[in-house]
Amino acid sequence: MFDLLPDVLMIFFEIFCCKIFYEIFGVIRYKGWINVVQLILLTGCALVSAKGLSDFFILKQILIIVVVAGFMFWHIKISMKKSLILAALYQGLLLAVDYIAFLIYSGSVLNSKAEGTQYTLESVLVVLLGKVILYLSIIIIKKRFEKKSSEMLVDIEWLKFLFFPIFTIVIISAMLSVFGYVEGSKQANLLFIIAFGMAAMNIVVFYLINDIIGREIKLHENEIFKIQVKNQVEMYQTISESFDNQKKKTHEYKNQIICIESLLGKGKYLELEEYVKGIYGHLNKELDAINTNNVIVNAILNTKYQEADEKGIVFVFRVNDLSELRMKDEDIVTILSNLLNNAIEACEECSDKKVIKLKFVNEDNMIIISVKNTFAHSICYADGEIKSSKLVKTEEHGVGIKNIVRVIEKYNGSYIINDSNEEFYFSIIIPA
Repeated sequence: MFDLLPDVLMIFFEIFCCKIFYEIFGVIRYKGWINVVQLILLTGCALVSAKGLSDFFILKQILIIVVVAGFMFWHIKISMKKSLILAALYQGLLLAVDYIAFLIYSGSVLNSKAEGTQYTLESVLVVLLGKVILYLSIIIIKKRFEKKSSEMLVDIEWLKFLFFPIFTIVIISAMLSVFGYVEGSKQANLLFIIAFGMAAMNIVVFYLINDIIGREIKLHENEIFKIQVKNQVEMYQTISESFDNQKKKTHEYKNQIICIESLLGKGKYLELEEYVKGIYGHLNKELDAINTNNVIVNAILNTKYQEADEKGIVFVFRVNDLSELRMKDEDIVTILSNLLNNAIEACEECSDKKVIKLKFVNEDNMIIISVKNTFAHSICYADGEIKSSKLVKTEEHGVGIKNIVRVIEKYNGSYIINDSNEEFYFSIIIPA
């Protein structure tokens, strides 16, 4: 059992760790049985390289780096140059943790033995200890660099996730500390099966949790999509209602002109004056307050302006000609609807000062959108990012902000978020 099988299993474990490492920095090209073929072929090539060039350390490392880079380029959507760099980094990490495992064993109480027959289990457990440390290191790297999984698992959940590899390291270390008491091959075989089984369980647990995270991400994306659709439907309904109202107004204007002509013909000038004043006051309320020469922007801003006015919120705005705006309608809706909805909600909670300041201009080849509003409750931050200032619907916290950021990144723009003196500020700059 301790001839070739441990080497195959160790290399297979290394390949799985390598696969996890690469998937942090790229997207899988193919799924299904091709993955299995890739793993088997890479394991075979790595085993041949390790055995055939065991006396040529540097040459062996170079060949393994090239082989791993080639197979991972096949597996992950990255450039060959990046694949070579990652392969070199991974191989360096592998050598470092193997050396650490050797130091832990040779320089501690783990190396104290009692009299008894010694088997090659000792060296196998030391190598396996290094592989589990490698796996733990990659999980920590994944937490640091992979954005999606970091968003879905909070720090406390990550500590729970790391418990299993740490526990495995402790168990293998304990096995090494009592290795001298192993007196038969059956005991050695049993210890190896237990140790490697625990190491393999780490991979199983990883993919189990990874699948759960994947499902959570899909649910989160579906929630974002629903909110986007809701905002777009509301805006398009507003535009449709605006056109319908315009048709009704055209019919009303005809009747009003007939009435004015009738009063003029009868010489009833006082009644005519009162009637015209009434029409003028009514028109002032109905006419759009904001005109940017962009139908979508007009519909959103005027709707939100009326909503803010009805809720006693002062709406100050600065706009210019946006007829040449090249952003897609749905992206304009996403940014403006989320920013102004959040601003109105925040102002509603204020007891005295309720002010929204909007700037939306296209100048100097730049689209500038900024919203500043008063707020009453503290802003919630996590991992350096704003989540929400809302006190209800905690499951939706930060979804609107993430939608806005996604659109900004789509157009290679930049943004600033700040809060001071009881005012929240969100400023966006996008190349026109």
